[in-house]
Amino acid sequence: MNRIGRLNDVLKKPSRKVLGLMSGTSVDAIDAALTEIEGHGSDAKVTLLAFESFPFPTEVRARIFKLFDPATARIDDICDYDFLLGELFAGAANKLLERHAVSPAEVDIIGSAGQTIWHAPAVTRHTLSVNWMRGPIGTRSTMAIGQSAVIAERTGIITVGDLRVRDVAAGGHGAPLISYADWVMLRDPHKGRCIQNIGGIGNVTYLPPNAELEQVVGFDTGPGNMVIDALADVASGGKLKFDRDGKLGAKGRVRESILSGWLDDPYFRRQPPKTTGREHFGVQFARRALTEAQGVPIEDLIATATALTAHSIARAYHDFLSKRGPVDEVIVGGGGSQNPTLLAMLRTLLAHAKLLTHEDLGINSKAKEAIGIAIIANDSLMGLNSNVPAATGGRPTVLGKINL
Repeated sequence: MNRIGRLNDVLKKPSRKVLGLMSGTSVDAIDAALTEIEGHGSDAKVTLLAFESFPFPTEVRARIFKLFDPATARIDDICDYDFLLGELFAGAANKLLERHAVSPAEVDIIGSAGQTIWHAPAVTRHTLSVNWMRGPIGTRSTMAIGQSAVIAERTGIITVGDLRVRDVAAGGHGAPLISYADWVMLRDPHKGRCIQNIGGIGNVTYLPPNAELEQVVGFDTGPGNMVIDALADVASGGKLKFDRDGKLGAKGRVRESILSGWLDDPYFRRQPPKTTGREHFGVQFARRALTEAQGVPIEDLIATATALTAHSIARAYHDFLSKRGPVDEVIVGGGGSQNPTLLAMLRTLLAHAKLLTHEDLGINSKAKEAIGIAIIANDSLMGLNSNVPAATGGRPTVLGKINL
C-alpha cells in the first residue's frame, strides 16, 4: 500500500493508536505516551496505554541550553541538533513500543511539538526593497528542534510535527498548545476549572462551566520552575537540577522587597493572549537575581522564586480570569505539582478554589502533556482546527506538518 492509501485507512478508523512526544522548557527528558483515541474533537475518548520518560543525556542537555542563549548558539549546532533530537525522539518512541511489546505497525500516528529553543511572538516589522509585495511585512517567529522527518523515517509511522508554527503563521503565539487538549479531557458541565501547568514556564487554561471551545482561554502565567531550578543548581554546586520536594525553598524566607521587584516585570501586566519563555525568565533572569541580591542566602532566593511562581499565578487569575466566570477548581500538573512548598503557597493564595492535582482526577500528571500532544496530532490529522484562538491569539487553524 502506498503512503497516501495508508493515510486514508488511518482516517477511516473509529479509533487510533497515537503516540505523543513532549519535551518541555526544563529539558529534563522526552516524555512518550501511547494512547488509544476513539473519535475526535469534543467527542474523543482518550485512554493511556503506556508512558515512559527518557532523560536527556547530560551532555545533550548542556548543549541544548547553549542553544537557548544567543551568545552561545551557533547556526551549525542548531542544524545538527535539530536532526540529533529527531533521532532521540524517534529512539524514545521506538523504545517505548519495544518495552510494551507494541509493533510500530500497530501505531497510527506520532505527534511531536519538538524542543523549543527560541520564541519571539511579538511582531517584527520588515521593510523590504521589492516591487512585488505591498508595504512592510510583519513576522512572528518560534523555533523548535527535533526534526519530525527523522521521527517518521526511523519509526515508519505517520508523524505530525512542528505543531506551533502554523498558529504563529496565523497570527498567534504558538502557545499554550495544550489548552485544546485540556478542553477535550477536562471540561466539566458544572464547574469552572483552571488547568495550571507548572513546567519550566507556567501556563493556565481556563474552562468555564460547560465550556465551548470558543470560550476557552489560556496563556502563560510566567515562570514555573525555571528560576527555581537555576537557583537550585547554584545552591547545590550543580548537583541538583531542581528543588527536590521543595526542601530548599522550605528552608528559606521569602524576601518581600525582592519579590515585589520581580513581580513588577511588565510581562505580568500584559493582557492575554501572551506567552513567554526561557529568553525572558531563563538563566539570564537568575543571573541578574543573584547579582542584585548579593549577600542574600541562596535558600531565601529560592523561597522567593517559589513565591514568584505562586504569586504570578494567583495574580493572573485575579487580573485576567475573575470576570470570565467562576474558578471552582485549580488542577495543577507538571513538575511544580511535586513541590509541596509551592503547592502550600498556592493553597493560601487561591483559598477560594479547591486545589487538585491531575492524579486526583485519575490522570498521570507526568504523562498529561504528551497525551495532549497525541490529542492534537489526532485531530490535526482529521483536519480539525486544533488551536485555541483565545489562548494563542491565532486564527483557527490545523496545527502541524504531516510526514507520511
